[in-house]
Amino acid sequence: MPIKLIPPRPGKTPNWSFRGTYLGITVDRSARTHRKAAAETQRRLLEEQIERGEYPAKPAQPNAPTFLSAAVAYMKAGRSRRYIGKLIGYFGEKPLDAIDQATIDAAAIELYPNVSPAFRNRAVYTPVGAVLHHAGVKIVIERPKGYKGKRRTLFLLPPDAFAIIRAATALDPEMGRLLNFLLYSGCRIGEASSLKWERVSLEDRTVYIETSKNDDPRTVKLPEKICELFAPHRQASGKVFRFKQGGHRNFIFLNAKVTACGLPPVRRPKRGDGMVIPTYRYSWVTFHTFCHTWATWMRRFGGADIQGLVATGRWRDARSAERYTHTAAHEEWDRVDLLPQAGKSVDWTLPKPKRK
Repeated sequence: MPIKLIPPRPGKTPNWSFRGTYLGITVDRSARTHRKAAAETQRRLLEEQIERGEYPAKPAQPNAPTFLSAAVAYMKAGRSRRYIGKLIGYFGEKPLDAIDQATIDAAAIELYPNVSPAFRNRAVYTPVGAVLHHAGVKIVIERPKGYKGKRRTLFLLPPDAFAIIRAATALDPEMGRLLNFLLYSGCRIGEASSLKWERVSLEDRTVYIETSKNDDPRTVKLPEKICELFAPHRQASGKVFRFKQGGHRNFIFLNAKVTACGLPPVRRPKRGDGMVIPTYRYSWVTFHTFCHTWATWMRRFGGADIQGLVATGRWRDARSAERYTHTAAHEEWDRVDLLPQAGKSVDWTLPKPKRK
């Protein structure tokens, strides 16, 4: 009989279970999740493993490399530790030869059930593949559908960007410096938050970004305006920006956008009450919008082409930078001035063909 889902049993287990026989293989085990949708996905993956002869797993060979040992070696080699801890907690001593596409798919669903495919790809598929490849395992990992995410190219026009920064500076000068830095460096908010003074050279107008989303370090050059803004606050060591992720930082940013629209600032709610946020036209603006604005301005006002944007180190390939080609109007659009306009006579005669 096919493998069936057994619902949670109150007082005994909150998780769903698998029970049944498929292709002669008997299964009776927990799905390790209380979500029916996740359990159903695992059930289908389990049947596929049985069809391929991968379940039940073969006994591990003595001293066989495991995910734990491979992950430790990966981190000791200086590679990124981001997301690795949670993956070690899931895979543990699982042999590397037992980790396949279905196993990775199940891990992604179990560890991150309510996130976008793009985040699952970043938090599971990419680091697991990196650990396996570092250990010499040859595997081609299929990414989840939609893993590239939605391409967002929203950017700020100069008057809007400057209005928000002025409002932020009035509320908190350090928030104003942070937004200026994002706007003129193209850094992500996470890169700015972890930036230390030891990596800033105002004399050379450079900032060294040690870690980034794609794990590629890079050097950023700052305009003189930003160096002059930072100079009075320079320190020998420590973080450049004191803001931490979440509450206080986001609240100041929210009020910068609200007050830039000419509205009164939002008040912090009393305990138990919800925050009342008025409708305002900068509600679509995020910290990352300033990064997109930098790339857009570099393309539109700085004259940087796609190869130039990639050369800054902000992206690994031209495909990611191509989204900003829309910012520079193609010369063919100059022909729009030739279109008929009201109040002007129009010559409908077709040009005579040229004689050969």
